[in-house]
Amino acid sequence: MKRHIPFLILLLIPVLFSSCSKNEQKQTITRGNEAAYSSDKEFDIRIYNLQVKENQTKYRTPYDTLSLLAFVLHNYPHGTYLVDFDETLTFNVPKPAVIYLTRDNHLYVFAVIVRSKPGERLIEPKNVVGYKESFINLDSTKLGTAFFYLTLFKCENGTFTKIWEDPIPSHGGFNNLELKKWGCNNTPYVKVDFHDAQGIGHIDYNYFMINGLTRIPHLLMTYKGIDFKRTMANVNNDKYPDYYEFVYYNLADRIYEQDSVAFVWNEKDSLYVNTRNHLQTRPY
Repeated sequence: MKRHIPFLILLLIPVLFSSCSKNEQKQTITRGNEAAYSSDKEFDIRIYNLQVKENQTKYRTPYDTLSLLAFVLHNYPHGTYLVDFDETLTFNVPKPAVIYLTRDNHLYVFAVIVRSKPGERLIEPKNVVGYKESFINLDSTKLGTAFFYLTLFKCENGTFTKIWEDPIPSHGGFNNLELKKWGCNNTPYVKVDFHDAQGIGHIDYNYFMINGLTRIPHLLMTYKGIDFKRTMANVNNDKYPDYYEFVYYNLADRIYEQDSVAFVWNEKDSLYVNTRNHLQTRPY
């Protein structure tokens, strides 16, 4: 029996190491979960990460994106983030989704802000940006529910002033942010693009500055996927953009576009109305 004791010890060593490794892994996961559910721990981590970025940045300018990151961190509820653009390449450094512009000698910033739903676990920005992350719309509560906003800040007196914010009706899959002009009347608008992995396409939320930059914009949603499409249009020549909704037939052997119907904006009711069936309306 004594001859077998060293052999048994050798057998037990891997088991002990495996147990220690699992305990360490469990502790790491627990710490991660603590940060996800503890606003104080999450805040401390973000403060540390911001300080690292500030120390690594050689050149700073007034109202730069690091200043905006700090402003959001200190002036918004815990679990609120400045969103990054989707990475176009695997090794790209993520950049904040912001657009700077000058109007009437004032500097403004469009930014995409995302907030965590109160009472749920805090979201992680990496879980709401990108193609695969658009599936979160099907089950967003497991990783926390994200609420997106397009926000306009004015840069003044050494800080940022929020001029307005408008909800973006999506919970995940953010891709891109662009400032564009509508070809029909040169109205500026901000296009916020989201992936739609389920529909093999994308959804664009277009915020039109109908009444100027500093007023709440007008939202028009357009999209394109494997069997759905909505395109921007000028149907009735007013200041509001309209759209065409396309009808597809999805058969066993093929998918094809069959028809389209125009929707126009009814300013009185603040709804888009089907020109063939006025009982069918859409909010954006």
